[in-house]
Amino acid sequence: MMHSDKSLTRRGFFQRTATAGAAVAVPYLIPSGLLAAPGRPGPNDRIGVAGIGIGRQGTGLVQRAAGRKDVRFVGIADVNLPRAVDTAKRFGGVGVQEYRKILDRKDVDAIITATPEHWRALICIEACQAGKDIYAEKPVSLTIREGRLMVQAARKYKRVFQVGSQQRSQAINCAGAKWIREGGLGKVQKIIVMNYPSPFECGLPEQPVPAGLDWDVWCGPTQPVPYHEQLYVPRGKPGWLSFRPYSGGEMTGWGAHGFDQVQSALGMDESGPVEVWVEGPKFNPPTITTPEKNPRPNKICSEPKVLFRYANGIVMEPGKSPPFGAVFVGEKGTFTIDRGKLLSDPPEFAQEAGKGKATGEDHIGNWIDCIKSREKPNADIEIGHRSATVCHLGNIARWANRKLRWDPVKEVFPDDSEANEYLDRNRRKPYELPAV
Repeated sequence: MMHSDKSLTRRGFFQRTATAGAAVAVPYLIPSGLLAAPGRPGPNDRIGVAGIGIGRQGTGLVQRAAGRKDVRFVGIADVNLPRAVDTAKRFGGVGVQEYRKILDRKDVDAIITATPEHWRALICIEACQAGKDIYAEKPVSLTIREGRLMVQAARKYKRVFQVGSQQRSQAINCAGAKWIREGGLGKVQKIIVMNYPSPFECGLPEQPVPAGLDWDVWCGPTQPVPYHEQLYVPRGKPGWLSFRPYSGGEMTGWGAHGFDQVQSALGMDESGPVEVWVEGPKFNPPTITTPEKNPRPNKICSEPKVLFRYANGIVMEPGKSPPFGAVFVGEKGTFTIDRGKLLSDPPEFAQEAGKGKATGEDHIGNWIDCIKSREKPNADIEIGHRSATVCHLGNIARWANRKLRWDPVKEVFPDDSEANEYLDRNRRKPYELPAV
């Protein structure tokens, strides 16, 4: 069935309906004394780390990894070859343009990838198949089906796969979520989250492609469009993070943090909501034809408001909330989880939950440690996929403009073929996803 809104249909998230059930997570623990083997560094080895798709966010991640004594930096692949070469030189490695040259290297044990969202799934699945462990920025996927395939690949090839939801490595955030899970607020009555905006459309005019940038490859699985500097940057005027079909907008940008904290506090790391709906005017995203900051289009794309319901009856609704957390309203009071901060009414709840807990995080360090121990990292791919799924459900509800039932086990909208078209997207050849 085709959508009545042709502009949404033509830009993807359709055709392939996900029917596979959620994969069962299995442990992949290996004794710490085991000798190193291909794709499995020994506990005393230096981990060979490389970057794929390294820009603003990725450079910082690579810097943190390369600064560790137990890491051996190898190199960087990026469609912008001059950037790859210059950044790699800073850390003493090689810079290439084709990412498979990194995946083919036997001295690369693990990769860090911070590409735009439309590229994440292909690189991560191929990295699993190449025997590399992975640190991938959040949101980990552009579609729900992509996320499930990434989980399946990580399990099949026994990879350590950390998603960049760094608040999962902040002791104080984890303590706050645990306090709520264990009944500190009594029964949770409702949750308030930020009213995250969905993505809008790009109609920016053509500009000359910078020397050394392979723009056709940057477009990857999407249909090629003219280069513009304000599409190429992640956040600018406005940047690809605000545009379909490259991103889920701030629904997935900020929402991947805020919804993740909700998932943690409710004990839903392997599940999610069962219903999503909208309230307000029909979604009407603008097309950006001249560079501008995103407050105006974000305001437009914050309507209609999106609400969720979990199987236990808890409703999550938009309101006054920090973008990186949420406000939990319970029988005994309210509790706010923010990045590195807990607040409550009465205040002794937050003091009790966060007493003695650090506000900093070492998410990269946790990943490296888990590469050696083969334990699951703090933000394992299943966790990252489930949190991203909540974000995707919010966008789908706006696009479908009606109440939707969601099955978090089968990961489908039951008896709703039209809504299920949004579970995946078309991909341009030769950028189809490999079989997992």
